[in-house]
Amino acid sequence: MNKVDTTSDELRPEYRREDFGPMARRKYAARMREASNVVILDPDVAETFPNAQAANQALRGLIELARTSARLATQSSQTER
Repeated sequence: MNKVDTTSDELRPEYRREDFGPMARRKYAARMREASNVVILDPDVAETFPNAQAANQALRGLIELARTSARLATQSSQTER
């Protein structure tokens, strides 16, 4: 069995470039951007959280606080009527 030279950037002799169609740069970039869930934090915010787990925990706490506040506000407005 012959080993394939993986250091060469050339196509193997059995392949031709024209067999692969036209090349398109960043063809799927828009689709990847829509499907991505990566969030870039500003440097001052990133300094506050040592890792993703800490950031997620803080955000979950904020979500719970917002939900609790919304429930309290709803209950308060219903009792005033």
